[in-house]
Amino acid sequence: MERVRLVHGNGGRFSHELTDRFILKYFTNDLLAPLHDGAQFPVTAGRMAFSTDSYVAQPAFFPGGNIGKLAVCGTVNDLAMNGAIPQYLSCGLILEEGLAFEELDEILRTMSEMAKAANVQIVTGDTKVVKKGEVDKIYINTAGIGMIPDGIDIGPHRVKAGLDIILSGAIGDHSIAVMGQRFGLDLSDSLTTDCAPLNKMVQAVLDKVGTQVALLRDPTRGGLGTVLKEIADQSQVGIKVEETAIPIHEEVQSVCNILGYDPLYLANEGKVVLIVEPSVTDEVLKILHSFEEGSEAVLIGKTLDKNIGKVGLQTAIGGVRLIDLLGEDQVPRIC
Repeated sequence: MERVRLVHGNGGRFSHELTDRFILKYFTNDLLAPLHDGAQFPVTAGRMAFSTDSYVAQPAFFPGGNIGKLAVCGTVNDLAMNGAIPQYLSCGLILEEGLAFEELDEILRTMSEMAKAANVQIVTGDTKVVKKGEVDKIYINTAGIGMIPDGIDIGPHRVKAGLDIILSGAIGDHSIAVMGQRFGLDLSDSLTTDCAPLNKMVQAVLDKVGTQVALLRDPTRGGLGTVLKEIADQSQVGIKVEETAIPIHEEVQSVCNILGYDPLYLANEGKVVLIVEPSVTDEVLKILHSFEEGSEAVLIGKTLDKNIGKVGLQTAIGGVRLIDLLGEDQVPRIC
């Protein structure tokens, strides 16, 4: 079996061979083709969003995806949370000496597929190789830019009391899928990562009711609980959510019950929290339900003008639980 060697990162002949054999096999486009020190492209007038993220998932392959899928979808979704239409990504690879070529090929193939699904291009990048044991197979950094359409203004400054909070679907699938693979748990084949590009679904909402959407957040690391607490703090509002309204798949809840995990703090890679004017809530839900990624979307709560900075979870038995930021990590290295 062929594997990555240290010489594949020295910038010479072997580096060129790795680039030609794997990277250009999947990422070729007119902007990347010159193989210059960066990509050059025209931009339209207006506001631009820029985001970057690094991915260190362990294991690199898990039910429904791999680290390459995370690397594209994660940055695409971060741009979408800014109300932007994602356009271009960069890709930085740090490869471990000894990584199997077939694994590298599968990861890059997946990145190419996800980029096409999200209608973005990977236009620049870099590859480094380090000694065996200095990284865990492969780490990836992606950065992305997108253009924000006129009239769209998404951010914590827009959140006020009296808005509805919508969640696009069930929480916890990604963390439990990764954890199950990591520890060899015998979980259902139906339990897979929720990782997906959300930009087309988000754009459909913004195209219809963009001016009535105050905030978009993807509850990745830290989960839904952390995101809600951040919103309450940053926007200086109170938040009340209904525990019984939050969708959690039965197998995820079962694993949480057995292992003592709190699903509110499990990471997701294909969900969005939308804070919208109540007058458009039904329309937003209808749009979300028209997409596979939003088929389980529900209204889960409201923003308040009291209990500023606090998140109250109305429990199934009638009590109220205060939700804080995630403390100790329940499932580390899930993205």
